[in-house]
Amino acid sequence: MQIMAMMKFLINYGINFGSFIGLVAFLIPFIISIIIPFVTFIAVIYVYNKTISDNEVSVMMASGLSPWQLAKPAIRFATVLTLLNLILNIWLVPISQSYFYDTQWNLRYGLAHLKVQESAFTNITDGLVVYVDKVSGHDMSQVMLSDTRNDKNELVIFAETGKLVTTPRGLSIVMENGSLQSHGNTMVTGTFDTFDMDMGLAEQKDSGAFRVRRISSYDLLKYAAKPVGDEKQQKMVFNELSNRLLMPFMNLILAIVCTTILLKTSILRRRASLSPALAVLAMAVIMTVYMTSANMLATVHDFWILTIGVFVVLGASILMLRKK
Repeated sequence: MQIMAMMKFLINYGINFGSFIGLVAFLIPFIISIIIPFVTFIAVIYVYNKTISDNEVSVMMASGLSPWQLAKPAIRFATVLTLLNLILNIWLVPISQSYFYDTQWNLRYGLAHLKVQESAFTNITDGLVVYVDKVSGHDMSQVMLSDTRNDKNELVIFAETGKLVTTPRGLSIVMENGSLQSHGNTMVTGTFDTFDMDMGLAEQKDSGAFRVRRISSYDLLKYAAKPVGDEKQQKMVFNELSNRLLMPFMNLILAIVCTTILLKTSILRRRASLSPALAVLAMAVIMTVYMTSANMLATVHDFWILTIGVFVVLGASILMLRKK
């Protein structure tokens, strides 16, 4: 679904397929970090339900193995994925998301997507049309530009040469040796040696958006310790912080809860037909409660309460598994 949502870059912005694949690649670490807990749960429930159905668990229990001993492979598996998830969340995801948003902006508004055709009128954006005689890379000759975006100040510019450049404010055309006509309440004409026309494409993007995913984990901790911005931004910071630091432990919790339900019900001679459904229900409840709580965080105090709650659930799950 994430990848399909980005198909608009191929359709609307005319980027090449290689650039699109590069953009998708930057999104993969984030997607993996989200699905790892669910992958852990699916793997554990599949393997243990299969061994229970084949009566292998009954044989191993009859030989003296406890549920805790039988659950150790799942716990080791979940521990490895927890560490991997922490590495992804703390380090790799912020870096890849930063590159993702930068690449996305460049594909939308930068030089990457803008292709000016020779001897043709190119509609760069609504109200901004450019005509060039010859194009060589980002260099242009014999440029005519019409800017009708402002009804009170319509511009017509002629220049001998021009060049597309990227500036901090967005994409611009720098023109040299030309003339300018301004149509408003009065007509103004003049000449120039150099004229920088801001295309205003950056205004189309949400430049004020708070991209919390691209913030490094160190800076995120500073934002949490000394909140800045409005309440909405604070909630975004604490939600992201909980997803990076606490979500990986869902791997362990889900694996232990799953093995506890499957192994304990097998001891009680209740067949596997009901156990997977109970495990799935428990997973749904745990993840719903966690994600709902994470979305409600607004202060450091709230974050610590959720942290304690996660580890209390983890400890209780271990005790339930070890209990005879």
